[in-house]
Amino acid sequence: MSGLFGPAAPAVPAPDDERRASALAHVREILHLHGATDEEIDQALADEVLDLFVFDRVLVPSRRRYTRAEVAELTGVNLESLVRFWRALGFPNVSDDERAFTDLDLEAVRLFQGMQALGAARTDTALQLARVIGSSMARIAEAELVPGNMFSTEYDQVLAADAFASVADVTIPAMARLLEFVWRRQVAAGIKRTMMLRSHGASPGTSPLLAVGFADMVGFTLLSQHLTDQELADVVGRFEALSHDIVTALGGRVVKMIGDEVMFVVESVADAARIGLDLADAYADDELLSDVRVGLAFGPVLLREGDYFGTTVNLAHRIVNIGNPGTVLVSDEFQAALLELAAEEFTTKPLRPRLLKDLGRVQLWWLGRVGHEADGTGVAADRRRNVRWERLSDVLRDLEELREVGERLLASNRPPGSTGAQPGRGDAEGS
Repeated sequence: MSGLFGPAAPAVPAPDDERRASALAHVREILHLHGATDEEIDQALADEVLDLFVFDRVLVPSRRRYTRAEVAELTGVNLESLVRFWRALGFPNVSDDERAFTDLDLEAVRLFQGMQALGAARTDTALQLARVIGSSMARIAEAELVPGNMFSTEYDQVLAADAFASVADVTIPAMARLLEFVWRRQVAAGIKRTMMLRSHGASPGTSPLLAVGFADMVGFTLLSQHLTDQELADVVGRFEALSHDIVTALGGRVVKMIGDEVMFVVESVADAARIGLDLADAYADDELLSDVRVGLAFGPVLLREGDYFGTTVNLAHRIVNIGNPGTVLVSDEFQAALLELAAEEFTTKPLRPRLLKDLGRVQLWWLGRVGHEADGTGVAADRRRNVRWERLSDVLRDLEELREVGERLLASNRPPGSTGAQPGRGDAEGS
């Protein structure tokens, strides 16, 4: 596993009986402190999930002893509101008689009450925030729970449980502090973005003007059909890492990653153009990934629950789907705003108007840097062709080596006196 659960990740050789017994005794002691019974521990051992049982009990240390009706009674929150809050956080329903809730759940409900009592959040706003928190935390949790070697024959559940239990009192509070730090910094960054928009004339309740971009990895669907799960994970991880680094380094914000596609927003069209062109160049030079195509649009957007909506977003997404590999295409509004700000840095070339679904006929532009011709020539295009040719040359060399190996194997298996002619075929003299 990774991240918070890192100590459990490495595959370990089967331990000797004494070491395993010592580890199991330590795990039992930890679990007893967290309210687990010997029967529960023995059952987890028999089911080969002792490590996961330890994770569960240590992460949520309070004993599960309340039904949802009891939580409603103890907190004074009506049952309907409690269920809505629970669902908004992304948790499945529990039955009326199931004792699924802990003292931590009571504390969370009371915090929810306190925020409303102070006027910090109305009910609808609080539920909206709970949905965002729930979905974001679910993604973080999934990232922490990458299986790693958990299904290896060398993986030992007792040693993994012991490894995690030994460091949990340090790693769990550390992760909580890290999440709080990131939250504070992200809120501060969001406030700065709002200040900038307000200083540029945006008024409350209006849709801000932003540059919206999509980058799409070409040929991903076909590529994924020929990769193992690990190879596919490497490709997706590399794609996400490159995209995130380039977007954030130039002042943009990654809104979401969807497999082979990244969506980002930027206040400045010039920064958006730099991001788009840097993405195209970076993927052209990357040995693991195929080219990307980038679509950029500029205009009003609707911000809701951390995501962006509206015609500008739809236009950018339509644009990226029609671009050629390694190209950056922009909308008419984007091109006009860009040339007002940075005409000396960028060059554009008009394309024929395109009919886009639900958007009608729109004018699009090819985007490049000054000094790079719009017909596809220039340094970046030459480098892209050279990189692709080098990769193709490597493949051809590998195929030639395989052919030579195959010929040697065939020659070594021929019977004495054989001419090597294939059955059913005569050579030139015998035909």
